[in-house]
Amino acid sequence: MTKMPWALAALLTLGLALPAPAFASSSDGARVVPVASRQLHTRKPAEQFQRRRVEIKTGETPGTIIVDTQRHFLYYVEGKGLATRYGVGVGREGFGWSGNMKIGRKEEWPGWTPPATMVRRERAKGHILPAYMPGGQDNPLGARAMYLYRNGHDSMFRIHGTNQPWSIGQSMSSGCIRMMNEDVKHLYSRADKGTKVVVIGPDGRGRDRIYQETRGHVGLLKLIFGS
Repeated sequence: MTKMPWALAALLTLGLALPAPAFASSSDGARVVPVASRQLHTRKPAEQFQRRRVEIKTGETPGTIIVDTQRHFLYYVEGKGLATRYGVGVGREGFGWSGNMKIGRKEEWPGWTPPATMVRRERAKGHILPAYMPGGQDNPLGARAMYLYRNGHDSMFRIHGTNQPWSIGQSMSSGCIRMMNEDVKHLYSRADKGTKVVVIGPDGRGRDRIYQETRGHVGLLKLIFGS
């Protein structure tokens, strides 16, 4: 069984990967990310995943978060037909999900305790995870985390930042919703504890009943006058 530094193990567990030239191999043949190479991979995601205000049609009340995992977008509903749209990274195949939750708690520069199921899953692959990873620049949860609860219980899913901004727009995580650090800070300042979070699954089913984006971006007059 291979024991790797906690930062590398965490990157593997959360589904992070880098372009081929940056890969190294562990003794079990897994492709892992050298810590020294991570700072080289700070490129931004594609233009459509940059934060922007858009026009939206939805029955959800202002302050609601809508996550469209198929399209890799998160919307913060503002009302009057407007929303802020953020690009996100979502769960890889087999880790997608849908449903309604609420933000149960929030944390700045969060630490990370791997769930027991994840620890067992990764151990079976030969990866030893830390019992706890302190918050900071190297933590895969990034600058902020909003913990998603269902029926008053922690679902183990989060909306969180990432130190790998190039992964936005990808389906690579273990089910959490990943945002660029500057975007998760922006959302964190707006979304309070108790905020409703509606997640549309990877097949897009039910999207049209939840929202429709009516334009790709908001015109100047709409921004100024709101109508």
